[in-house]
Amino acid sequence: MTLKIIGLPQDNNSSFMTGPALGPDKIKEALFSDSSNMFSETGLDLGNEGIWEDSGNLNLNNLKGQAAFSKIRETILELLQKGDHFIGLGGDHSVSWPIIDAHAEIYSSLNILHVDAHPDLYDSLLDNKYSHASPFARLMESGKIKKLIQVGIRTLNKHQREQAERFDVEIHEMRDLSRVDKINFEGPVFCSVDLDALDPAFAPGVSHFEPGGMSTRYLLDLLRTFKGDLVGADIVEFNPRRDFHDLTAMVGAKILKELISRIFITNYN
Repeated sequence: MTLKIIGLPQDNNSSFMTGPALGPDKIKEALFSDSSNMFSETGLDLGNEGIWEDSGNLNLNNLKGQAAFSKIRETILELLQKGDHFIGLGGDHSVSWPIIDAHAEIYSSLNILHVDAHPDLYDSLLDNKYSHASPFARLMESGKIKKLIQVGIRTLNKHQREQAERFDVEIHEMRDLSRVDKINFEGPVFCSVDLDALDPAFAPGVSHFEPGGMSTRYLLDLLRTFKGDLVGADIVEFNPRRDFHDLTAMVGAKILKELISRIFITNYN
C-alpha cells in the first residue's frame, strides 16, 4: 500500500479564467525547492522512501466533460482497490467530483471536509453541470456522502443557500468560525482544499480573489486538528498565471506536506 500523489491538469470547467491545469507541476516544483526541507510539522521526514510516491500527472488528452471525469474516476478507483491512498493536485475544482465519487465507492459513509471561499453547490453554472462551481452538488445528489462540512465560505447566494439546505450541508462561513474547533466526523473523511479559501494576501495565485479569507496558519491548524480519519485529499484551483514569486506554489506545497503527514500517520503508522 502506498500514498500516491497525482496531478490532474484540467481547467476546462473553469468559469472565469484558465491556468489551474498548470498547478500540479508548480506545486511539486515548490515541494522539492531547496528553499525549504521535506519535514512536516509533525516531524515526519517526507524525503524518506516508502512514505509517499509521485505518480506524475494523469494524461487527460484534452478530454472534457464526462469523458475526462470517467478517466479520473477509473484511475483513482483502481488505486484505491489496491489499498493505496491518494492526494490529487488540481486542476480546477471540477476534478473533485470523480475523485471523491471513487472514494465513496470504497469507503461507505464517506464524509467530506471542504475548505473554500465558495460552496460549489450550483446545480449548473453557465449551463455547465460539470462546472468547477458544481462538484459538491453532484456528489450530494448521488446519495453516497454521509456528511459535507464546508469551512471558509464567504460567497453564498440565494441559490446556493437553498442547495445547502436541500443537502443538509454544515457551513462554517468565514464571518463566524466560532464552531470550527468542534468539527468531529464519524468515519472516513476526504478533505478538499481550494486555495482561494485563503485570503489573497496569503495565496494570490488563484483565479478568483475573495478578500476576507483565512490565514495559512489557520488552515494548517484546521487540517491538523479536525477530528476524523483522513483517507484522501485534494488541493485545487492554484493558478500559476496569477502567482507572485511562487508564493502560492509554496503555500500549496506546505499544505501538501501536512496532508501527506496526516494521511500517513493515520493509515500507515
